[in-house]
Amino acid sequence: MRRRARFAAFTLAVGLLPVLLGATPSAWAEPIEPTPVPGTLYAQTPDLIGRSNGDVVASRRFSSPLYPGADIWQIQYRSSDSRGQAIAAVSTVLAPANRVPGGPLLSYQPFVNALGLQCAPSESLFGPDPTTGVQEREFLNLALVRGWTVAVPDHLGPKSAYGAARLGGQITLDGIRAAQRVPELQLGASRVAMAGYSGGGMATAWAAALAPTYAPEIDLVGVAAGGVPADIDNIARSLGFAPHQAFGLAFAAALGLEREYPDRLPITEQLNDEGIRLRDQVVNACTPVILATGAFKSAIAVSKNTSLVDSPEAQRIIDENSLVRFDGVPTAPILLWASDNDPLIPIGALRDTAARYCAGGATVEFDVVHAPQHIQAAFEGLPAALTFLNNRFDGVAAPDNCPR
Repeated sequence: MRRRARFAAFTLAVGLLPVLLGATPSAWAEPIEPTPVPGTLYAQTPDLIGRSNGDVVASRRFSSPLYPGADIWQIQYRSSDSRGQAIAAVSTVLAPANRVPGGPLLSYQPFVNALGLQCAPSESLFGPDPTTGVQEREFLNLALVRGWTVAVPDHLGPKSAYGAARLGGQITLDGIRAAQRVPELQLGASRVAMAGYSGGGMATAWAAALAPTYAPEIDLVGVAAGGVPADIDNIARSLGFAPHQAFGLAFAAALGLEREYPDRLPITEQLNDEGIRLRDQVVNACTPVILATGAFKSAIAVSKNTSLVDSPEAQRIIDENSLVRFDGVPTAPILLWASDNDPLIPIGALRDTAARYCAGGATVEFDVVHAPQHIQAAFEGLPAALTFLNNRFDGVAAPDNCPR
């Protein structure tokens, strides 16, 4: 039940926004940003002056028994937020012992539903809790065995802006640039692929759509994205405003969007006393605490405003983070997969996105699985995704089931 609730979070987030923003705030309250974790790259003060997106600011190198034989780098690099302003992002690069110069580079975007920086992949992939990041570790070790170097960006950014989809795409692309600019990794001439599921699939799909204009120099040979919430507005509206087991994560996503758009989404100002208490409990929390604290609460219970009138500004931000409404088309071959039985992420929006990509001349393989739950669809699609990525690295012609 917990896994299923985790994936409902992003889709519920927008359902919260119209309630919190239906009234005009009397004053603007600053959102609370996450506390930097001591000893991590986030605790350092970055020097971004004169740097371009993807430029390396700081790095550290180590090994871990969780990834046997891998040479591990964590890189802090310049990226851009949703307003185009400079930020310092972090990516973890796992390089296999048998890598060759210019060998395959995979950017893997995990699903992350959190507001605390200690929950980011750069920390969770090495955490003492064996249930944290376990799915990602299995996938990463499979990639390492194949000789691929894997970059794993903290795609929620330095503010842990959970809910900001376009931001994740930009951080992903700049993380690839940064990995290719570390001389010791010898990735400058590498062919690149990307993969992710659910929230990680959203960052992956956004990176694919942005790449032709945002990072055209990357030799992107293939993209595999599954369970992508391509249009979170429609999904959220179908779920409504009743108390929900995953409300804590929906609430966290609204706070994350406020962090990314502080001058446009004054969420905090619209919270009542119960909402402030909940905010204070989750503002630096990871998924288990957020889920437990917010379970079966509702937007009405935590906000001053009881109106369900939509906020035009909230809707504009939602549209800015919708793949359905973004006009970019990937130029790299892309595999999209989803379940036609998924109770959390209806397949229609992703199917519409795939149809738009086909109409724009993209090479698209759209696969439908029949898993009854969102998490099961990830594992049902994984073997095909690995084969797809392997074939793209080997130069095999990409499949395409677009109607032509």
